[in-house]
Amino acid sequence: MKIWFNKISESRRSMVEVSSAEVSIGRDPSNHVVLQSPLVSRQHAVVRVDNGKLELENVGLNSCVVGEEEVLGGQTAVFDPGTKVRIWPFTLTFEAEKAVSVTRNELEGHLRAIVAELELRIHRKLLERLDLYEFENRRAGDTESVLLLENNIEDVCRELGVFGPENEALLEEVTGLTLRDHLINQLIMETGTEEYFDLAALTSNEFDVPATLVPEREAELHGLLQFCRERLNLAECRDISQQVARVEERFNEVFHLVRPHLHHELRKYLILRTLKKDLKDTIFGFGPLQDLLRAPTVTEIMVVGSDQIYVEQGGVIERSGRRFISDEVTESIIERIVAQVGRRIDKSQPLVDARLPDGSRVNAIIPPLAVKGPSLTVRKFPAQRLTMDDLVEMGSISTAAATFLRASVIDRRNVLVSGGTGTGKTTLLNVLSGFIPFKERIVTIEDTTELRLHQEHVVTLETKPPNVEGAGEYAIRDLVKNALRMRPDRILVGECRGAEALDMIQAMNTGHDGSMTTVHANSAREVIERLEVLVLMAAELPVSSIHRQLASAIDLIVHISRMPGGARVVTQVSEVVRYNPDEKQVVVQDVFNYRDGRALRPTGYLPSFIDSLVEKELLDLEFLYGREASEEGKQKP
Repeated sequence: MKIWFNKISESRRSMVEVSSAEVSIGRDPSNHVVLQSPLVSRQHAVVRVDNGKLELENVGLNSCVVGEEEVLGGQTAVFDPGTKVRIWPFTLTFEAEKAVSVTRNELEGHLRAIVAELELRIHRKLLERLDLYEFENRRAGDTESVLLLENNIEDVCRELGVFGPENEALLEEVTGLTLRDHLINQLIMETGTEEYFDLAALTSNEFDVPATLVPEREAELHGLLQFCRERLNLAECRDISQQVARVEERFNEVFHLVRPHLHHELRKYLILRTLKKDLKDTIFGFGPLQDLLRAPTVTEIMVVGSDQIYVEQGGVIERSGRRFISDEVTESIIERIVAQVGRRIDKSQPLVDARLPDGSRVNAIIPPLAVKGPSLTVRKFPAQRLTMDDLVEMGSISTAAATFLRASVIDRRNVLVSGGTGTGKTTLLNVLSGFIPFKERIVTIEDTTELRLHQEHVVTLETKPPNVEGAGEYAIRDLVKNALRMRPDRILVGECRGAEALDMIQAMNTGHDGSMTTVHANSAREVIERLEVLVLMAAELPVSSIHRQLASAIDLIVHISRMPGGARVVTQVSEVVRYNPDEKQVVVQDVFNYRDGRALRPTGYLPSFIDSLVEKELLDLEFLYGREASEEGKQKP
């Protein structure tokens, strides 16, 4: 049996071959597979072969993960050869009588690592030949400079023998990856003036110099891409996000049909085209982040190190396979990103929060604060504004709960959205704000502007960090106080995470009904405890007084959670009923909650303001049972 293993942070894998039907794994040198880490037990696991299947027994103290199943100490798990086994910080795969399957992501990561290594070698050669710093300063459409750069890239590739016969098989696989990337880029660039193209315009760096484009090859490339589009039925996709997702998932289904038409000259042309684009992105643009920033399926980008770039897609965080050339290039591109939005980052100011023109949030931190090298997090602005119907369709909320929330917002109930980081609190707040009548005056207050309201009478306020001298800061609390003087009907605060909670509660209690905000919490019940702490940050008040204020101010708490598979789901819709002086706590009752791990269901509790909703014909009492329950009832004899 062959066993491949590597540390999670490393791409190079080691392999051992064991003739025994029982393989021991652990830190001790006596094991068949030795994993050198203090996190691994001396003897951590035993793997046995049985009729083509593999059985892992965890004999250590720490857990293992077999596929998606966690195996604790003393437990066993049966799995197929090729299944990924994780013994932190190592990943192992086993081959027993049949080849280990390689996932698409693993293959893509391997190919991207090879391309990144090649680009690093070319970049070093270019540094010897050209003044790249001067090129960067002349980036504003200097065709002559770009032509010189591209010609030098071709010369370096010839010097390194990139397209020699010994690399033919490898280049054929790389061509599939570059062709897919080219198709995705083409789809994104075609979106033109759509809202979510703002960031694409910011990162656009397509300096295609006519002199370096070969019409014959371009025609061949266009034909192949058109063939792929038709085979993937991209015309039937509802938007660019679905088109890109389909290309990413199903491109391999059509690539085998395209492969015979990729003759040597076309492969060479396509790979050269990609190398030129990637290196121009590094010199003029945002390097490997360029395409990720424009991809509508990517919701978050996390740079852990120059060789570790993670992305979130569909609620799941995975390694992108892309990498920077070096830490120096990473830091340079971070400086370029924040400089374009009027911020700076250097050794004297090694941490920065910024907002890109499309609303995406950027956090960057560099040494000496970031010990292992520059780190960057980009939370991208949603490609399209979701509606409540979209959330219902995605299963994030039930129709009954959505109907109830719509009625509550129109009836000017104060709503607080709670949840953990990345659960979609701001997205849900954006959706709920869509129910506010157009005639009302709204003031929004945020650290970085993310709310996009369709109403006309909206005043948007954003906080301001201190200047170099440490003066001129305007925090959320300052803006909330100012908003009270702006004659708002409703105040929307993007997030309460400090002393501004007191001002927000006061606003809700002084005639600004229908206001909304978000807060970090693990459940609707914990929202009260969280707000209690935040209010105490602003003023030393008796806890009973704080609880009375909270009970009076907040009508509804909508809690949203992130499921193990990455889906965001509303798990509680609760009413803040009253303050109970006997028990000295705020009474919170669930109107809807997530039960049986399947759906958001009504509890049967009638909120205290139900009469108001019914009288104004905003709600039918049948909402308590929901459409699904009603249908079930009709089917019963």
